[in-house]
Amino acid sequence: MFQPDLFIKDAVAEGDDLAADIGTMRVVPVSEKSVPFALPSLTGDSLDLPAVLERLARTSSRPRYTFMVLNLIARAAGRSDSAGPYVQENGHAIPVRDWLSYALLPMAQRDARRRAVVDQVRSDLERKGLLPSDQGLAEQLVADGVRERLLHSGRTNVSRAVSDLVRAGLLRRHYQGYRVDHCNRGAQREAVYTIIPSVQAALGKGE
Repeated sequence: MFQPDLFIKDAVAEGDDLAADIGTMRVVPVSEKSVPFALPSLTGDSLDLPAVLERLARTSSRPRYTFMVLNLIARAAGRSDSAGPYVQENGHAIPVRDWLSYALLPMAQRDARRRAVVDQVRSDLERKGLLPSDQGLAEQLVADGVRERLLHSGRTNVSRAVSDLVRAGLLRRHYQGYRVDHCNRGAQREAVYTIIPSVQAALGKGE
């Protein structure tokens, strides 16, 4: 089985991981000359880890990031095959997409990217006259603003990665609500991610 080099496409998108300004993100399309492949069914076909990696290399512009999201979903799922709508963390129920965003937050703390976000947040606060004169309070307000922006962009990146996983046939997504489940978000519904059994097994999470 051919195992692709996942570092190639991610090297192109290196500067866009968890970007503070989503509008600046560059999406690298999968080559139109890629060899066609058949997606697995959600129940029957078996996959090993190299096949999962190959699938991601062919369907995602950032396969390394998407693979990390897949692994985190498998971790959140535990012994089951589904993660969500909430993940228990330190006694708190956190929506699974937010949990994934928090887990991936360290990736957004790279010096160059973080400095740019800090400068932007500080500039916005100064322009709006909201930056306190007290240095300590000002730094805390800037830090809170930076964290909020990184989490916002993180949620967007997680959703895009999950869409890649769904398109690759490795994952199913639906939204669970108080009254009615649905394939679309809305009406206070939260996402639930279900990994197909063969992918669970490839990740070493199968029974």
